[in-house]
Amino acid sequence: MKSLGKRASGLRLERVRASPRYRVTDGGEGFHNVHPIQPGLRDSTERPSLSDFLCAEGRRTPAGPLPAVNPLDAWLKPADTGLRSTWLGHSTVLIEIDGLRVLTDPVWGKRASPSQLAGPKRFQPVPLALKALPRLDAVVISHDHYDHLDLPTIRELIKLQDVPFITSLGVGAHLEAWGVPAARIVELDWWEHWQAPGAELRVHAAPSQHFSGRSLRDRNATLWSSLVIETPKHRVFFSGDTGLTSEYAAIRERLGPFDLVMLEVGAFHPSWGDIHLGPENALKALQLLGGGAFLPVHWGTFSLALHDWDQPAETLLELAPKQGAQLLMPRLGEAVEPAKGEPAAPWWREADAPRRGPPRAAPPDEAARMPAAMPWPVD
Repeated sequence: MKSLGKRASGLRLERVRASPRYRVTDGGEGFHNVHPIQPGLRDSTERPSLSDFLCAEGRRTPAGPLPAVNPLDAWLKPADTGLRSTWLGHSTVLIEIDGLRVLTDPVWGKRASPSQLAGPKRFQPVPLALKALPRLDAVVISHDHYDHLDLPTIRELIKLQDVPFITSLGVGAHLEAWGVPAARIVELDWWEHWQAPGAELRVHAAPSQHFSGRSLRDRNATLWSSLVIETPKHRVFFSGDTGLTSEYAAIRERLGPFDLVMLEVGAFHPSWGDIHLGPENALKALQLLGGGAFLPVHWGTFSLALHDWDQPAETLLELAPKQGAQLLMPRLGEAVEPAKGEPAAPWWREADAPRRGPPRAAPPDEAARMPAAMPWPVD
C-alpha cells in the first residue's frame, strides 16, 4: 500500500543509524526516547482496548459543524506585528513570520488512516482548499504518523508549490517515495537546523518524547521532533507530538524565548502520558519553555481518544487564566497575531449547543498515547 511509505535505505539509512538517538540491539533497531519519563505521567493500569474505542460513550465528535473562517482575506494584508498564525485543523497551522510563510504538519485528507475508506474521519473539511494556499517558503513535518503526514496532501502539494520539506531523520524516505524531489527534502536530527536560501529563516529540530511508524512493522524507524521556526525578529515553537519532558527547559535555553508556542493538547489518556501532553501537561510544558502566547493544536479535528472532543479546550479555558497563560483559541481559519493578546472565547460550544451539558473535569495527569490494539498509528 503506497500510503505506508518507504523505509530509509542507502546513504539515508547510514545517516539514520549514525544518530545518537538510534539503537541497534539484538531485539531490533530504531530510534528511542533518551530522556527519563517523569514519575506519575503514565498509568498503565488503565490502558484502553480496541473495544473501548469502538464502544466509547460520551461526546467524541461535535454535534454540528464547527464555526470556521476563510482566511484568504486576512492573508491579503501583512501581519501588523510581523507574526501571525492561522490554525487550519489538528496540527496544521500556517505561520506568517516577517514576510515568510511556513506550514506545519499539513493534513487535508478526510481520514487519519492509510485508507480513505476506514479510520478516524475528520469532523469537517479544512476551511480552504489546498490549492488556495498562498506561496509557501517551507513545509515542516514533525513525524510520520497519519494525522501529521498525509499522502494525498503531499502529492497535491508538490504539484502546486515548489517548496522545501523540512522534517525529521528518515521521514524523507516516505516523501521521496511519494514523488517529492530529493533536492526539496531536508532531514534533521535534534539540534540541527535548516537555513532558507536567500532569506532570514531558520528551522531547528529539537527534542520531543513520542514514537513513530506507519504500520506495525516500522515502529520507530524514523525520528520524531519538535520544531522551532526562527527569524531575527520572532521565534515560534511547534511541539509536534510529545509527552512532558524536562528537555523543554533545554529547548528554552538553547532556542528561546518564544513569541508563539504551539503545543498538542488533544487525544490524551492516563496510560499515554509518556508520549502525549493533554491540556494540563501542556501548561506545564509552556512554563518550562519560558511562556509565550499559547496556541493549542492537535484537537478539534479527529476523534483519536476516549475523552469528549472539546474537553481539551474546556480544560484550558478554565486553567490557563489561573496560571497566567496567554491562551489563543482561534476558530478554524481565523488568523491571529500573538502580540495583540486577543482573548480566548469558547466558540466550540456553538457546535454542541443542542446536546451540551456541563464540561467534564479533566482527570489528573492525563496525557495520550496510541493504544497497541489500534490497527495503525495516527498520533
